[in-house]
Amino acid sequence: MAHCFVAVPPSRQASRVLAFLLGARRWATGAVLAAAFGAVAAQATASPLSPALAEPAHAAPSGRFEPLVLPGERGVVLQALQRSERVLPLRYRVIVVPGSGCAGLGAFADRYFAGLLHAQVLVLHKPGVSPGDRTAPADCPHNFVSRDRHSTWLAHARAALRADALLRQEQPALPQLLVGISEGAELLPALAPEVPQLAGLVLIGSSGLDPQEAGALQARRQGVQGDWAALGQIVAGAPHDSVVVQGRSLGYWRDLWNWPLTQPLLHGPWPLLQVWGGDDALVPAVAYARFAELAALRTAPYCARRIDGADHGLQRAAAGMDGVQQVWAWTEQWARQPAAGLCAPLRLLREQQQAPSAAGTS
Repeated sequence: MAHCFVAVPPSRQASRVLAFLLGARRWATGAVLAAAFGAVAAQATASPLSPALAEPAHAAPSGRFEPLVLPGERGVVLQALQRSERVLPLRYRVIVVPGSGCAGLGAFADRYFAGLLHAQVLVLHKPGVSPGDRTAPADCPHNFVSRDRHSTWLAHARAALRADALLRQEQPALPQLLVGISEGAELLPALAPEVPQLAGLVLIGSSGLDPQEAGALQARRQGVQGDWAALGQIVAGAPHDSVVVQGRSLGYWRDLWNWPLTQPLLHGPWPLLQVWGGDDALVPAVAYARFAELAALRTAPYCARRIDGADHGLQRAAAGMDGVQQVWAWTEQWARQPAAGLCAPLRLLREQQQAPSAAGTS
């Protein structure tokens, strides 16, 4: 079928006024990774837990990421990375859905996930992305951009997780956490039914709001509501899904404009842990606050933690602090006493911070 093309904004690159949105929809690039590398490298051989929680060393399994191929839909294959636990005993398993872009995680996965000591880890990649790919988000090839959209990514990820569950049927059951980073968190509610022994969802750098609402709030923060509204008019118009607008296909934008996230998260039966940076330049604080108000009424456990001074990738470069490793420290603490619940580590932290100091009570 011939495509009808109409006048649209520049097709391949995002305009400067809407670059904030494309930035918000990637989870790790450039400065974020540079900061993460330094912080993680310093901690890679040490437990991220406090001395009181650290365990005696045991002989570790290999604990290195290896490539894995999982089937998607209709003959498509997904490239993945898998890793055994770094320190015995094995306690749980983590499945990671990364954010947008066309770069793979192979170059830095060992360091990024170093704090997951007692966990097996499975990291999915988007269709067409290999672990070794290093392409910057602004330079993704047209064949990737034309196919990249939430509904396609979800269909293939769902098929891959079903295959993963089948492969694990004969293995001992482990509690599993489903972790979504930035854009990847938008798939978590729909993927949750495919994960046996699901113990909870972890959102990193994701507001929890429907992506269209979060984007509108960021547009207001940046003073570009008019550009956001103009994009919405194009999304609602006649151009074919394959037309590229502001660096994305209209198929991508149309999925985003209608993608439900808030209600599935609010009504889901799983514990929900959300962590975000206080200096997140890509997702406004008001978006996190709005979701927290709604999530406070969840019947299932919900807990959130803002890491003051941290950016979208949870990095606080000036202090040499890697907030991602702190998230893993909380999951490690949970895995020691899973019956206490996924939110127990944050509850304990809040109680410790609220308790009067010894000096104040003497």
